[in-house]
Amino acid sequence: MTQPVPIRELPPPTDGMKFYLTTHKRHWVKLTSKPLFLKSEHFAAARNLPEALGPYAVDSGGFSELQRHGEWTRTPRQYVQDLRRIWEHVGPYDWAAGQDWMCEDLIIHGGNAGPLTFAGTGLSVAEHQRRTVNNFLELRSLAPDLRIIPTLQGSTVPEYEQCRELYERAGVNLAAEPTVGLGSVCRLQSTTQGAAIVTAMAAHGLRLHGFGFKTLGLKRVGHLLASADSAAWSLHARKRPPMPGHTHKNCANCFDYAMAWRTRVLDGLPPWHQPTIDGSHAA
Repeated sequence: MTQPVPIRELPPPTDGMKFYLTTHKRHWVKLTSKPLFLKSEHFAAARNLPEALGPYAVDSGGFSELQRHGEWTRTPRQYVQDLRRIWEHVGPYDWAAGQDWMCEDLIIHGGNAGPLTFAGTGLSVAEHQRRTVNNFLELRSLAPDLRIIPTLQGSTVPEYEQCRELYERAGVNLAAEPTVGLGSVCRLQSTTQGAAIVTAMAAHGLRLHGFGFKTLGLKRVGHLLASADSAAWSLHARKRPPMPGHTHKNCANCFDYAMAWRTRVLDGLPPWHQPTIDGSHAA
């Protein structure tokens, strides 16, 4: 059995948001020192894993799991095995998301959105929250060394408060956690409701990571986040011709486009939202 990997101490917190570029291209970790965000499943299926040049974080792939199946098909032990292999071969990651349960209506009730069909869990928001908290407790018990973060779930401010209280009652001091995920805000993050959720959770002194944030959301509440990730560059590229000199149909899978998009987005944020050097904003 593989021995636990000693946890690497996190650097002291710095001001400014750390921005992770989301990609499904696992080999990008050896191409850039800029922070990247990748799904665990893209590493788990690989025979050979590239060593990371810079910081990165790991997504559990929960949205895809629940969208397709309406439940988790990987057990916590399987997920921990995947995370340990990633840590050992790619290098220590900043953190990994838990196997949380998103609370969007489509995830719960099912249906169609564009080309995607959602199976639907048929469960309540309260049950999704309970399962999210219980999964975090199980993962941390199985692998306290692997920097798995707690994530808040809900769809309204009171629901997020209820989820926060579930963690507190379970003995998890969220204010002492280096990172707390803020889930189910992808479609709300540029709205008044989304801003209210981020503001309310930040008011508790939590170092929040915003999952799936886009430009408008970052401009509105980026200063309240410790970190955020975005894959919006790929959709942006899909609607446009390729960069000059590029021969592919579009740049939806293009490293050069992704890096240029990242620079444009960060340069367009208000000065008080700008990531620090720790967030690797420097070109």
